[in-house]
Amino acid sequence: MSLVGVVMGSKSDEQLMQPALDMLQQLGIEYDVSVISAHRNPEKTREYGLKAERRGIEVIIAGAGKAAHLPGVLASWTTLPIIGVPLGTSELLGVDALYSMAQMPAGVPVACVAIDGAKNAALLAAAILGLKHEEIKKAYEKYRRSLSEGQLEPTSGRGKATKKSSAKNTS
Repeated sequence: MSLVGVVMGSKSDEQLMQPALDMLQQLGIEYDVSVISAHRNPEKTREYGLKAERRGIEVIIAGAGKAAHLPGVLASWTTLPIIGVPLGTSELLGVDALYSMAQMPAGVPVACVAIDGAKNAALLAAAILGLKHEEIKKAYEKYRRSLSEGQLEPTSGRGKATKKSSAKNTS
């Protein structure tokens, strides 16, 4: 059963959201993926928010660019934690999406990661789920240890952490 719902506003957002999917898979967290536009299909967005918890979803990661209303609209229909990923798909390079998510009104919170920070959204979802699911907590802690021990090199959020090479440049 999927614990994380990964939702994006457009099929074209898939590449920017891929780091979240990769990280969830690396940590062994089951997820489902949906493409739902809060503007073009508000009823589907409402239905997703209302039914997510009944389907076993415990955290929603919602990526959107431009006006980026998807995370906020979902938050209005569920009390599940929503992690917004502002996507740099506009002329404003994601700043518009960042403001849309970060400036939610009181009472309807959306956690917000960096622009194109899908990987960190998955890690935040793991931290939340780890409060309840011991195996996820252990996987998340193992990942964090590998960062602190220098086994992985973190990326800016776009892409995967890579194993450090032990080869030295002798030139």
